[in-house]
Amino acid sequence: MQAKDAIMSTTLRAVLSEVYAADKVANDKVPSSTIASILRKAVIRRNEAAAKFVQASRQDLADKELQEARILETFLPALLSKADIDTTLREVIESLPAETRSQKSLGQIFKLFYQKVDRSTVDTNLVKERAEVLLAQK
Repeated sequence: MQAKDAIMSTTLRAVLSEVYAADKVANDKVPSSTIASILRKAVIRRNEAAAKFVQASRQDLADKELQEARILETFLPALLSKADIDTTLREVIESLPAETRSQKSLGQIFKLFYQKVDRSTVDTNLVKERAEVLLAQK
């Protein structure tokens, strides 16, 4: 920030304003998992905006959005690997009675999985995909 990097400062200010807004809504300090979730959503928004700018032939604006997304990604904690997700999902599925291991029990599997793993440390779409694959194998 000493070098007066305008893009970094505006990007961080925008995300900080979202965090402060979440603090006000919660009437308390939000946990770090919520902040990570806010950061992930900001990265996703910027990547989607960049794609729209590319479609509209505005590469200059797309590059700016992608640069902001890269800045925010440096502050994000690493996501769990596919192998770690599979291991935890297998434990959860094995803990269920054999007769309830079906697609209908996905809700229960997700509930137990997210009791063990913080939602901000995983890609929820990957968890859903892997749970369906692992259930199909049983």
